[in-house]
Amino acid sequence: MTNVLHNDDELVKEFLDGNQSAFNQLAKKYREKIYWHARRMVGNHDDADEILQQVLIVIYKKLESFNFQSSLYTWIYKITSTRSLNLIKKNSIKRFVSFITDDSVDPKSEEDIFKNFEEKERVDNMKKMLQKLPAKQREVFILRNFDEMSYEEISQITGKSIGALKANYFHAFKKLKELMSENE
Repeated sequence: MTNVLHNDDELVKEFLDGNQSAFNQLAKKYREKIYWHARRMVGNHDDADEILQQVLIVIYKKLESFNFQSSLYTWIYKITSTRSLNLIKKNSIKRFVSFITDDSVDPKSEEDIFKNFEEKERVDNMKKMLQKLPAKQREVFILRNFDEMSYEEISQITGKSIGALKANYFHAFKKLKELMSENE
């Protein structure tokens, strides 16, 4: 019977002492958060899944260098953001996203079909607009709105000043507002 630890610091220390199941618990705890942060940054499942795998490998290999000065959560998000931004740069933001839709929805009426189509169209438009933002603005906007992080947490992840982050967020918000009014 294995002891289930819940505290990140305990899990890191246990893993560094050779307990493989401690890493498995960390991976299980952060897998979904890593995936969705990467997905919002890069815009598609395949790239986000690739980043998830890369981030888990980096965590596994570099966990001994974690210095406990920030939270593990912040450290992981920083790795995820860096990997996502690197992929965006590598792809030169040329590709548009192909999102997996839930085909299991069985609409009951024409009204349901219209609502589903309208909702998917709105979500797709927002995702396309996010992809038009410069990478740094997109990162701050996503961390702030989707991951609900404070500017202090984002500053720890990005290494940018809170003032710079607020400026990036303001410009992202302004650009999205412009893009939304163009689509109306």
